[in-house]
Amino acid sequence: MSHPPQQPQPSSRAWLQPGILFAVLAMASLSFSDATSKWVMVSVTPVMVLWFRYAVQAVGTAVVLAPVRGRAMWRTHSLRWQLLRGLLMVSCSLLAFYCLQRMPVAEFTATVMLTPLVLTALARFVMKEQVSPLRWLMVVGGLIGALLVIRPGGQVDSSVGWMALTVVVTYAVFQAVTSHMTRTEDPAVMQLYTGWVGWAVSTLLVFNAWVTPQSLTEWALLLLVGLAATLGQYLLIVAFSKAPASVVSPFLYTGVAFSTVMGWWLFDHIPDALAFTGMGLVVLCGVVAGRIKGAAQA
Repeated sequence: MSHPPQQPQPSSRAWLQPGILFAVLAMASLSFSDATSKWVMVSVTPVMVLWFRYAVQAVGTAVVLAPVRGRAMWRTHSLRWQLLRGLLMVSCSLLAFYCLQRMPVAEFTATVMLTPLVLTALARFVMKEQVSPLRWLMVVGGLIGALLVIRPGGQVDSSVGWMALTVVVTYAVFQAVTSHMTRTEDPAVMQLYTGWVGWAVSTLLVFNAWVTPQSLTEWALLLLVGLAATLGQYLLIVAFSKAPASVVSPFLYTGVAFSTVMGWWLFDHIPDALAFTGMGLVVLCGVVAGRIKGAAQA
């Protein structure tokens, strides 16, 4: 679920197209991971899914980096920040799995898309950045959209909806920490530590929540969750390395469309009219806020 804010200035528009393509592919992979997680959690616990998800990332990242960097792959300027980032991510993931177990994939994805708007509030009150009135309007609009999705009496249990908002806040703090760390830390090393911290924490939790999968299909689905999530995060890093954040960010909202299709295909669920309206409002406000920020930084 993370995308370090790499923001190079490309010399030609030709660089923009690969960035957009990788961003869309990343959101397809992450939406597939979320939908598969919901499917497999019918028979296994969320903590087990969490364990497999981080096992794949931890081992996969180490296998890729070890031949190239050796012991240097663990080199970091701040172990405390790495541990904090890892703990934030694993907490966010665990809450997300509990939400996915109880709410539709599309509505959950749309709610999580509030994260950039919450980051706007963090930028103002924590990092003391200037935020224009129009960007504040987008934040309010996004929150109204989320409330339409998780409203009482809708298709989503309100108590679970509020848990999804907790995921948003946690993920926003995670992104703020990521933004701070990318000034001195290698993104690949950050991914490595995130995977291993997540696997260590989930290993402690899984002892009391282990349910042995009963079929090869369940084992395969658990493996797919980890592979798709790890691939999605890697593709996001590539996307942000190919184009500026202001170009890539709007295309992250394709995740809402992918999740809606996945929810319909796997669970025969279509959001109701008000939920669709709320999801559209979240996407619109997020895209506009991203454009405003990109124009201000240009």
